[in-house]
Amino acid sequence: MSPVNSLWFKWKSLRLPWRSSFLVGTDLSGNTFWEFKDHLNAGRFRRIVKCDPKTHFSDVQVSPQWHQWLRYVRAEPPSLQEQQQDVIRQIQIKELARLADARWASKPSYLDMPKTQQPAPVTNTADATLSSPETKNDTPQQEVQKEEAAPPKEDPWAKAPAGGPSENWQPDAWSPSATKR
Repeated sequence: MSPVNSLWFKWKSLRLPWRSSFLVGTDLSGNTFWEFKDHLNAGRFRRIVKCDPKTHFSDVQVSPQWHQWLRYVRAEPPSLQEQQQDVIRQIQIKELARLADARWASKPSYLDMPKTQQPAPVTNTADATLSSPETKNDTPQQEVQKEEAAPPKEDPWAKAPAGGPSENWQPDAWSPSATKR
């Protein structure tokens, strides 16, 4: 801040009796915060923020400390040291969040595909290179006989009854009854 601006801010912050508005402070973004006497409510001061006229209203950022002061949640305006400490705290929180995200990303997720490949299914083939050591001496006819010799698997639904208790159920017709008065 230039010396001229500093002197101007000191002059505007003096609470002189003829002055209607007083400069309370500035934030790190260059916004100025003012207090002025409300003519309708003589005992109350109104609080406002004035930003650079070149800044669009949607781009104005007010820190939480100054927002509290504007809404009368805190009585004293925040100091420059308090605002600087808050900026340092925000930087530290962002760094901790970055480290937590990196730690979270390094852990495997149950939603990801497994990295190990599944073993290939066992198949019976006549090729000696693909068959297992037990079946190397077997001919294709012997393999077919082994498959036929195995007892067929029983179907558990074959013994189930054909129809259940609700198979032939039909709803009753609706007949309105007289209402009680």
